Amino acid sequence: MEPMTLRICHLYPTLLSIAGDRGNLMAIAKRAEWRGMRVEATEVGVGQHLDFTQFDLILFHGGQDKEMDVAARDLEGKAASLRDAVEQDVVVLAVCAGYQLLGRYYEPFKGPRLEGVGAIDLYTTGGGTRFMNHIALECDFTADGPHTLVGFENHSGRTYLGAGVRPLGKLIAGSGNNGEDGGEGARYRQVYGTYLHGPVLPKNPWLTDHLTWMGLRHRYSDVEPLAPLPDGAEERAHRAALAMAMRQRGKMTALEATVWSR
Repeated sequence: MEPMTLRICHLYPTLLSIAGDRGNLMAIAKRAEWRGMRVEATEVGVGQHLDFTQFDLILFHGGQDKEMDVAARDLEGKAASLRDAVEQDVVVLAVCAGYQLLGRYYEPFKGPRLEGVGAIDLYTTGGGTRFMNHIALECDFTADGPHTLVGFENHSGRTYLGAGVRPLGKLIAGSGNNGEDGGEGARYRQVYGTYLHGPVLPKNPWLTDHLTWMGLRHRYSDVEPLAPLPDGAEERAHRAALAMAMRQRGKMTALEATVWSR
């Protein structure tokens, strides 16, 4: 019997994917390998136009000003296909700049507005200071109950969700989407948007497995929940990150937003 294959699109792998975000692809691929599955990863860069509905999972990571400007211009030719993929329940993990660009627009603190893909009803405005801290949130969207998600946020953007879009989770520690409403990230259909870098997946194996399972279900429809793996190292990393977030709870490292944006 042929092993199941997960088709992954890594969008702008050299333009974006800062702060270790490429590790998200590595985490998915390794855990799939341990389960005897295959991963077909396709890198899609500037000027390349593919049918995104043919993938099972799309990774769209973070970047800084110049790189995000380039991506926003290039996305004009990719936006329709990305919107179709979202509506057909292709799984999308969007981090920081990728998260912002999937929305309607990003209005920086200084500089011209960047139009987004419009795949999710949200928008982002730039603030005068950055949210920089270890962060933790409680997520309750999996069949096996609530989980804690940990990572590191580093953004000046303030994101606000529209109708039909739910937060990825409820803040335990950190600033989240905007420092006001207690939410972090966004969920719409099978899109999972977040500001968590680190990268987020290696220290949150439950989310890695959830995205993988949803991606396999997109292709094969009837797929049993994934068998658990011995996650000793991953769980230790998770606990360490959670402890750092709790030590910094209620604090924020603020830098001028003009140093970096997003």
